[in-house]
Amino acid sequence: MIKNRIKEYRAKYNFTQADLAKLVGVRRETIGNLENGRYNPSLELAWNIAKIFNVSIEDIFNVIDE
Repeated sequence: MIKNRIKEYRAKYNFTQADLAKLVGVRRETIGNLENGRYNPSLELAWNIAKIFNVSIEDIFNVIDE
């Protein structure tokens, strides 16, 4: 399972889901699904999100053993 800190970073940057979605080229629903753990990002999407927040992918996404 992949856990993420997207919501935390969005709050830090004062971005809505729609703001972040527009910046990385996906729909707002995709960001919501990522935040709620219903969708795992492609490597490209994870990279683009991390780049927006100027952090590494590992700072936002973590793999958790179930």
